[in-house]
Amino acid sequence: MTRLRVAPARRHGRDRLYVSLPGGTAVAWYDQDAGRVSLLPGASRDDVLTALAPYLSGEVTVGPPPVPTPADLDRLSLHPDDDLAPNRPGEELHAGLDARPASASRWFNRDPRPGELLAHQILGERLDLLEGAGWRVLHSIPLPGAARIDHLAIGPAGVLAVRTLNARKQRVQVNDPLVGTGRAAPLPQLRWARRAAERASHALAAAVCPVLAVVEASRLDVPPALPDVRILRDTEIPELASLGGVLKPADIEALYATARDRRTWLRV
Repeated sequence: MTRLRVAPARRHGRDRLYVSLPGGTAVAWYDQDAGRVSLLPGASRDDVLTALAPYLSGEVTVGPPPVPTPADLDRLSLHPDDDLAPNRPGEELHAGLDARPASASRWFNRDPRPGELLAHQILGERLDLLEGAGWRVLHSIPLPGAARIDHLAIGPAGVLAVRTLNARKQRVQVNDPLVGTGRAAPLPQLRWARRAAERASHALAAAVCPVLAVVEASRLDVPPALPDVRILRDTEIPELASLGGVLKPADIEALYATARDRRTWLRV
């Protein structure tokens, strides 16, 4: 087995290096966090380790893939068209931006979508980092009526329906249910966040907390008490990793398996 190719990929919340034949068929993968190289049947141990040599660090276990857990089997049984796990932050914005005419001038383009997409990506990356603390995260969940849940985070502290607010270098002022960003007219962001959480709660048959995540604001003014909506700066997302006491790991996995199925959201 020669000319193996090594390429990074993210699967099920973990960063891996996949080793493939020139035609693209995977023969092994390296999970650095677990310190394990999983060899598929027919793979040459020596050739795989030679290809991965520049990337290996510390002690590494080499062998067949681990026996799948019940959660793994649930993932494998889900049709790819119904699996929301691969959705990127701001998934719906990608298609619209890719379809823009190439001749559009950058200098005169006032399309807000690039900034919105960047905010989704910044927030999505911060949420994905919570997976190391036992959280599971989905992005851009489509709902009936062209609505979406920007991010759904399921973890020890419960289920969060997170709405993204792009506020780069602008002041944000909250006056429930309105939220003003810069000089733009205030919008009912808190009402939209509550509605998304209500729909998620109905779909999952679980309590869901609405969250408004403000990305890169220069200033954030929030009233003293908002009993039902959590408002966070994007830089405060890592603090969620220290919270717990609501869901056990088995509950998190069960809710995640339900949430990642597109069919869960068809009637909410």
